[in-house]
Amino acid sequence: MQTVTLNNGVQMPILGFGVYQIPADRTERAVTQALAAGYRLLDTAAAYGNEEAVGDAIKNSGVRREDLFVTTKLWVQDAPAQDNTRRALEASLAKLGLDHVDLYLMHQPYGDVYGQWRAMETAQAEGLTRAIGVANFHPDRLLDLIFNNDTAPQVNQIETHPFFQRDLDHALMREHRVQHQAWGGFAEGKNDLFTHPVLGKVGEAHGKSVAQVVLRWLIQRDIVTIPKSVSPDRMAQNIDVFDFRLTDDQMAGIAALDTGTTLFFDHHDPEMVAWLSKRRIDN
Repeated sequence: MQTVTLNNGVQMPILGFGVYQIPADRTERAVTQALAAGYRLLDTAAAYGNEEAVGDAIKNSGVRREDLFVTTKLWVQDAPAQDNTRRALEASLAKLGLDHVDLYLMHQPYGDVYGQWRAMETAQAEGLTRAIGVANFHPDRLLDLIFNNDTAPQVNQIETHPFFQRDLDHALMREHRVQHQAWGGFAEGKNDLFTHPVLGKVGEAHGKSVAQVVLRWLIQRDIVTIPKSVSPDRMAQNIDVFDFRLTDDQMAGIAALDTGTTLFFDHHDPEMVAWLSKRRIDN
């Protein structure tokens, strides 16, 4: 598996398996199948409600812990955020059945961001997580965090797909050595992604599916990606993307699909900010 090196030297697989929107009662089986297919990066979150099922799959898989890269995420915490962040991480570790995670992400750029981040820095120093990062941070919030704290995020996980390519975000993260990770890489099939003629033509040229083309496009941009599936056949197909390479012309053709706007929700929209900021989950 190809890896990327984070700004603290930790190696992270460039392709993993995400469990967002997989019901808890189906997650253990899906993760078990993903591990059997060769995935070693697993991405979950407290907000997904399936950390325990991910942990059960890990425990029963027979895969060595040191061969896995496990990510989970912190939801928005009430003050005192430093105390609550620690409790949230400990709750996630208990559900996962692990003594540490490989990456802990601040899931949303809201609440006492500084208090949350400092607690995450402490957790990293204590070995409860090997790397720390953020999700859904736009450039202004990301730079603010970098410039006003001791530790720069190792990762920023943001919506990234052929219709919202995040070129400016990508350039800024590269400049500050923050690893770009994509969520929603398939745009959940919106804009007819899986039957798009541009993507389909590229796939035909390589004997690959549209999904494989999209994953290859992300990988060639050095973006970590975490496709989700509950189908073993698609899991196997999604990880089979290291035996071909898109040409410069094909990359340029996909670049032309960018609309420059989200297909899901805007973190600058006041109503969305209010909803995310007020939502609480049980730790």
